[in-house]
Amino acid sequence: MSGIDIREWSIQEIHRRFNSRQLTCVELVQAYLERIEKYDQQGPKLNSVISVNPRALEEARELDEAFQRSGLTGPLHGIPSLLKDNVDTADMATTAGSKSLAEMIPAADAFIVRKLRQAGAIILAKANLHEFAIWGETVSSILGQTLNPYDLTRSPGGSSGGTGAGIAANFGTVGIGTDTVNSIRSPASANSLVGLRPTVGLVSRTGIVPYSLTQDTAGPITRTVADAAALLDVLAGHDPADPATAESARYLPHSYRDFLNAGGLAGKRIGILHHLFGQENEHREVNRTIHQTLDTMRRLGVELVDIDEKFDANRLVAEISVHLYDFQDHLNGYLRGLAGGRRVSSLQDIVATGLCHPGIEENLQKALSLSTHDPEYRQRLMWRQALQQRLLDIMASAKLNALVYPHQKCLVAAVGQPQVERNGVLAAITGFPAITLPAGFSRPTADAPLGVPIGIEFLVRPWAEPVLINIASALERAMPVRKPPVGLL
Repeated sequence: MSGIDIREWSIQEIHRRFNSRQLTCVELVQAYLERIEKYDQQGPKLNSVISVNPRALEEARELDEAFQRSGLTGPLHGIPSLLKDNVDTADMATTAGSKSLAEMIPAADAFIVRKLRQAGAIILAKANLHEFAIWGETVSSILGQTLNPYDLTRSPGGSSGGTGAGIAANFGTVGIGTDTVNSIRSPASANSLVGLRPTVGLVSRTGIVPYSLTQDTAGPITRTVADAAALLDVLAGHDPADPATAESARYLPHSYRDFLNAGGLAGKRIGILHHLFGQENEHREVNRTIHQTLDTMRRLGVELVDIDEKFDANRLVAEISVHLYDFQDHLNGYLRGLAGGRRVSSLQDIVATGLCHPGIEENLQKALSLSTHDPEYRQRLMWRQALQQRLLDIMASAKLNALVYPHQKCLVAAVGQPQVERNGVLAAITGFPAITLPAGFSRPTADAPLGVPIGIEFLVRPWAEPVLINIASALERAMPVRKPPVGLL
């Protein structure tokens, strides 16, 4: 046993300990592996980890040797990272949470995995997700239901809920999720974490099992804004194999960490989207917490502006989002690019295996009937463009730096119930960047001794991630509300 309490350690803290010779990478990795062993399939049985990297300790030893020769090898030297299991790794299976892909080992790492490894990160484990990232409760045929470490009767959000639960439970230092509709920010909200959905095109999707390349992006799920900024530094940038990233080179700062600023809220004008708040009894806990956060923002010098535009998140998903239209065509393209010997080469093949979780069958069948060639698809793309322009007009007319709203109008769903009333679709459909960070907790209960985490979300113009980091770092400094789950000592 390592005997090291690594809970809540940041990248900066770990590197400080490396540099002062108080810690080795092997000791750090061993401590995280012990936590996974103790709490994922034992104890509370969070069920968040699909597979552990069998070479993690070997990679840690190699990094320790490199450190002895020349110090830190990169900005993520020795940082154990949890990777959503729809991101390709050449040394581990990439299942997308589905038994139909259980033995599929890609020929190459995803572009962002290569960047992580080059920066010195260790892919410690691959995390559960809602199968094929197709919904929001983190249930898969390959692992089943992941539980929320703050309330074991609730889901951890989704679809990147395995990453969210794992980072909240301190199974790794930082995590990677993907987001098509809500899927980075939903687990962040549900697990008292920071979840950053970048502008579509800032981070490569090459080597990620697609849901909708129109809306897909990968991004950080972390315990602090500083760690999210450090991770984004590594992830962001042009990938020739993903044409959507070509424009990103124009917008990359020297470092996103340069925008971490305790005074970053002073003088900001931020619009409150009042129609993204609920009005019923089940919304009271979220509303109370978000309004307390808004009061803090006012005290920190923010000018809050009431925005009366009506956005209906359910309508946006049902009538404008193109995720189900894209799914079959984009997934088939990914499957065709895999090495030979695979069991499936199309969504039709996947359905025919009968190996998917019953909970996604309806969506899979619907996706089989849809296509990017449908007239309705083209109409939705036009509505998407109109929505993008509408948001830009709102922010320009009111001279806003950002928009703010609760990520989810009500508390995260109980296990077995559907995820409802999530507002993250606004950023997902438009492709605009957004960040969710901890706003607080609901009132404690027997099932949730600290309360259930509640997340606040900020949305900004395309490529304005520095503004998000500026706002979020200042609010985090003023309101350090994150607490690790109890019972995971």
